Amino acid sequence: MPTFQEARNVILSHVRPLGEETVPLMEALGRVASRDIAAPWDMPLFDNSGMDGYAVRAADCSTSPAHLSISGFLPAGGTDQASVEAGCAVKIMTGAPIPNGCNAVVPIEEAQQVGDHVIIMGKVLQRQHIRIKGADVAAGARILAAGTRIRPAEMGMLAAMGQALVPVHRKARVAILSTGDELIELGEMPGAGKIINSNAISLAAAVRECGAEPVLIGIARDDIASHREKMLEGFACDALITSAGVSAGDRDLVREVMAQLGARELFWKIDMKPGGPTAFATREEKPIFSLPGNPVSTMVTFELLVKPALYRMMGHEKVVRPFVKGILAEDAHKKAGKLNFIRVTIKKRHGRYLAYCAGDQHTGVLSTMTRCDALVALPPEASFVPAGSEVDIVLLRDVDLIKEEHIRIAPAPMTVERRTLNGN
Repeated sequence: MPTFQEARNVILSHVRPLGEETVPLMEALGRVASRDIAAPWDMPLFDNSGMDGYAVRAADCSTSPAHLSISGFLPAGGTDQASVEAGCAVKIMTGAPIPNGCNAVVPIEEAQQVGDHVIIMGKVLQRQHIRIKGADVAAGARILAAGTRIRPAEMGMLAAMGQALVPVHRKARVAILSTGDELIELGEMPGAGKIINSNAISLAAAVRECGAEPVLIGIARDDIASHREKMLEGFACDALITSAGVSAGDRDLVREVMAQLGARELFWKIDMKPGGPTAFATREEKPIFSLPGNPVSTMVTFELLVKPALYRMMGHEKVVRPFVKGILAEDAHKKAGKLNFIRVTIKKRHGRYLAYCAGDQHTGVLSTMTRCDALVALPPEASFVPAGSEVDIVLLRDVDLIKEEHIRIAPAPMTVERRTLNGN
């Protein structure tokens, strides 16, 4: 029986990035670049003004005050770049190309226009307030590296460089199969002995949340023929997730049918709770994740074991959610021998995460998953972990977000301000 870490390592060692596809830029958000993309031109494409003001020759402003004739006006998008004679200035807007002969821009706030003349006080430095051609990105430089997850910032850069189409790793199509005669589909009224197939919905949502495409293939009833039919349907996708039917009961048929269909089982059962009766197999290099049927076990094993694999299949370089350190706010009891992940809510005090029990830890108590912010890993050897102990936490939500009315921006210490102003 592998440990949790060993099981995850086995899974990750048996999945590979999927192939490449090209998508329109507006469909690239959250996808992963499949190859490097280089800048086709400089950015900025030309020297342009960083301020509304006056384009001048710095040498004409060597004496203060300097009186210059205004010889033209150049708005953003303007193209008139006639040479500017000595002793003249051009009124210019932010983004407009720098006129020939000018080598500085004086902000409008630092000049005084009188009729068709401008008076400039103070020192003017060459290249001040000019965005130099290629200063941001030089033509040929890499603007997106293979393996990069595309965020709004990357989309903005790609758009600025005219990249209407983007090569990305293909989305994983993930088949989701639930098993059991007790299950009915959403929309049906549950009667005695029946339960709604909620695991399929939570798994589909989790698959979609991580950027993959869920394919709901229904319910396999408790017979070999139904399992075979549904699993063969699932094998048409890039991965298959099954829910329930993976333990050792008389009607737990998942592993038996997988073996009949040529799947190679890499492990069954993990030294962890919840999620002990989890199996992982491959068939024609496609991964098969067989998760327990209790709702909490299904969600926890997806988060800790399946999601990293799907991320890797879709080209992500960072696939594992890291542990962070926190403090257990309440005593925790467990049976020694297995790594336990307990559901907790998180409060943050004095920069530390405090973990509180989210409720009944039975794996059938679905409401704890709606309340919990994180999972706390309690070590295998422990049977009692007292309040105040430092523990490893896997955050499931961004618990650092706060309400707007509570935002406070503290003034920076004077010493920091001085160092910043001095450029040190």
